Amino acid sequence: MVPDTTTSPRTGRQELLTALGEIEQRVLWLSAATIDHANRVRPNPTGLKVGGHQASCASMVSIMTTLWFHELTADDRVSVKPHASPALHAVNHLLGELPAEALTTLRSFGGLQSYPSRTKDPDPVDYSTGSVGIGATAPIWGALARRYVEGRFPGAGTGRQYALLGDAELDEGACWEAVQDPMVAGLGEVVWIVDLNRQSLDRVVPALSAERLAGMFEAAGWQVLTLKYGEQLTELFSRPGGEALRTRLDTMGNPEYQRLLRCTPAELRDRLPGTGSTREPLERLVATLDDDALHSAVRNLGGHDLGALLDVYAAIDDTRPTVILAYTVKGRGLHSEGHPQNHSSLLTRDQLADLATRTGADPDDPWRPLPDGAAARLCAERAGELRRPPVERIAPPPVPTDFGRTPGGTGTTQQAFGRALLDLSRSAPEAAARVVTVSPDVSSSTNLGGWLNKVGVWSPTERVDWFADDAETILHWRENPTGQHVELGIAETNLVGLLGELGATWSRWGQPLLPIGIMYDPFVNRALEPWQFGIYAGGQSLLVGTPSGVTLAPEGGAHQSITTPSLGLEQPGCTTWEPAFAQDAEWCVLAALSLLGRPDGGSAYLRLSTRPVDQSLAAVPADPAARERRRRQAVAGAYGLRRAEGTPDVTLAAMGAMVPEALAAADRLASLGVAADVVCVTSPGLLFRATQARRGLDDAPQWVLDQAFPADRAAPLVTLLDGHPHTLAFLGTVHNTPVTPLGVTHFGQSGALDEVYRHHGIDTESVVRAALDLTHRP
Repeated sequence: MVPDTTTSPRTGRQELLTALGEIEQRVLWLSAATIDHANRVRPNPTGLKVGGHQASCASMVSIMTTLWFHELTADDRVSVKPHASPALHAVNHLLGELPAEALTTLRSFGGLQSYPSRTKDPDPVDYSTGSVGIGATAPIWGALARRYVEGRFPGAGTGRQYALLGDAELDEGACWEAVQDPMVAGLGEVVWIVDLNRQSLDRVVPALSAERLAGMFEAAGWQVLTLKYGEQLTELFSRPGGEALRTRLDTMGNPEYQRLLRCTPAELRDRLPGTGSTREPLERLVATLDDDALHSAVRNLGGHDLGALLDVYAAIDDTRPTVILAYTVKGRGLHSEGHPQNHSSLLTRDQLADLATRTGADPDDPWRPLPDGAAARLCAERAGELRRPPVERIAPPPVPTDFGRTPGGTGTTQQAFGRALLDLSRSAPEAAARVVTVSPDVSSSTNLGGWLNKVGVWSPTERVDWFADDAETILHWRENPTGQHVELGIAETNLVGLLGELGATWSRWGQPLLPIGIMYDPFVNRALEPWQFGIYAGGQSLLVGTPSGVTLAPEGGAHQSITTPSLGLEQPGCTTWEPAFAQDAEWCVLAALSLLGRPDGGSAYLRLSTRPVDQSLAAVPADPAARERRRRQAVAGAYGLRRAEGTPDVTLAAMGAMVPEALAAADRLASLGVAADVVCVTSPGLLFRATQARRGLDDAPQWVLDQAFPADRAAPLVTLLDGHPHTLAFLGTVHNTPVTPLGVTHFGQSGALDEVYRHHGIDTESVVRAALDLTHRP
C-alpha cells in the first residue's frame, strides 16, 4: 500500500486536487486543439496527412499534470513518450514557456516538432524522443552521466530522471537490455511511469500482464508500484458485491475491458456482471449506481486519479530504480476513448466543440488563458519553482593536434588508438581528465588495457579488486568514483545510449566531457539507430569501431563488417575517419576529440583495424612544415601518398587497411610501364562534402580536393577499401574521370588474409587488373 498524501505545502489537499483537475482538463483541451489546428485549421495546400495523436496525449494528461504541477523540482528531468508531444507543449504553455501562437505550429516547417526534440523545439524539452525504446532508456543513461559529472566536476546537482512511456514500448528489447544492466540497479533517481493503456498502434494488446512486467522489473532490482484503480472503484470494492467487482475486473481480458468503455449504461449493466459466480452480486451492486456513476466507475483507473498519483509519487524509494505501472485509458475523456483504432484518429468538429464544453474551453478562442483562480495561481507558482537558471557553459580544454613523434616498426591503428589516449594523459592532462571511455565488455580486446590501468574504472562506490595481488594479472580492474572508464554489459545499444548522454553534459550542465565508445565494428549496425538518435538529440561523442572489415579474416563472415564505412559517410552530424597508419590514427583521434563538448561541435566515428602494417610505408615527412601539411590533409580527408614521375596513367585511391595493397599494386604497375599515383583516403565523408561544396550544395572546405586530387594529375581511378565499394565511388566526380570501385559486396569467409582478400577481389592482383582495364593496356 502507498501512503496517503493528506496535505500540501501550498494548500489543502482538496483545494490542490480541484486546481490540478482544472489544469488537467486544460492540458487535455490544449493538446487536442493543437492537433486539430494542425490538421483542420492551418492551410494545407498539398493535402498530405499532418497527423498527431489526440488519444495518446489523453491517456497521459493526468500523469503529466500531477508531475509538472506538483511533483517535479527544477533539478528533475523528464523524457516524454513521443506521441504525447502536444501534451508536453500544452504543459509548457501553461507554465509560460511557450506562447500561444506556437501551439499553432505543430508539425509545420520550423514549428513544434512531431515528437519532443531538445535541439529543434522552442520550449524546454529534457530528452528527445521519437524512436520507441530510446526515450524510455535515455533517463537511465542521463542519470549515470549526471552522477559521473557531479563526481568529477561538481555542479550537475541532483534530481530524479523520469521516463514517461507507453506499455507497448516495453516490447522493445532495448528497454530490457537497459533495465537489467548491472550499472542500473543503484540508480535510485530513475523513475519510469508506464502509461498502461493496454493498446498499441493497431489493436488492444490481448495478453499484456502487469504482473508479468512487475516480476521482470523486480528481478532486476527495481521497485514496482502498481496503480490500477482510482478512488471511486476503491470505494465500490468496499461495498457489498465489491470483492466480486474487483475479481471480475482483475480477471477480465484486455479486449473485453476495452469493449466495456464503448458501451452505453444499459449495455454496461448487462455486460459488466459477466456469466460466472460474480454475476449475481455484481448485478445487485450495479443496480445501486445511476448511469453517470456506472459510466465513470468502469474507467476510474489509477493513472487518471489525481490523488492516487500524488500518493504513489510519495512512495518512491530513492535507493533503487522505480517503475510505476499506471493503468490508463487511451483517449480518456475523448469520444474515441478505448477504441482499438483510436491511435491517430481525430475528433470531429462537433466532438471538439463538446470537449471544449466539458473542459471549460472555447473552440472559437482555443488558446484563451485559464481564468483567474486557484488553477492559474498554481501554474504561475509552479512556473517559478521549475524555472532553471541559465547554464554557464565551460569551454572544453584544448586538445593538441600532434604529439610530435613518428611511429615506427610494424603496428596497427587499433594499437595507435590506445597509445594516443595514454599520450594525451601525459601531454594534455586537463583534456585527458575530460575523457570518459565506455565499452561493452571488450576493453582488453580493443587495446584499452593501458588506459584502464592508468585511469581506473568508474563506479559510484569504491570496490575491492580481489586480483590486485595476483602476479599474473595484467589488466588491473580498480573500480572507484574517480575512474574514467565505464564498463557495461554486452549490449551495444546501452553503450551508445550512455555515449549520447555523456556527450550532452556540456549542454545540460555546462560541463563538457570527451566521451569515447569502443565496440567491435561489425556491431555498429546493431547500435546504429540509438547512436544516430543520440547525435540528433545533441550528444557529441567519438565512436570507435574496431577491429573492422574482412581484414579480421579468421573470424569469418559473422565478424566481418561491410557497410560501416558508408554508414559513417551518410550520418549527419558525424565525421568519419578510417586511417591507414598509426600516425594518421593519432591525428584523427585528436581531431575527433577537438570536436566534442562545444556548441559548434559534432560527433565522430573511427573505423580501426588490427592488421599489422609497416609504418615506414606512411612516409611521414621529417620537415615540420611538411609534416603539418600532411597532418592537415589527413584530418581533412586524404593526401597524396605516392606520386608517379610525370603524368599518371591511373590513380589508386585506397583507404584504411587496404593501402599496402594499393602501394604494392603501384609498384607492379610501374614495372608494366603504367604510372600510378596513390592517394590515401582517411575520410570519405569529408571528401564527399568537399565535392558537394564545389557544386554549391555544402559549405565545407574544398581545398583538400585540390591537394589530394590536383587537376593536372587527373586520371582514371581505382578506389579500394575493406568495405562496400560504393563508399568511394563518388571520387570519380572530382574530375569526372572513369572509376572502378573495388571493395566487399558479400558475406565473408574464414581464412588467411591473402585468401580472404583474393576471394573479395581486393588483393593486389585485383587492383592491377582493374588499373590495366581502365588504361586499356594489353
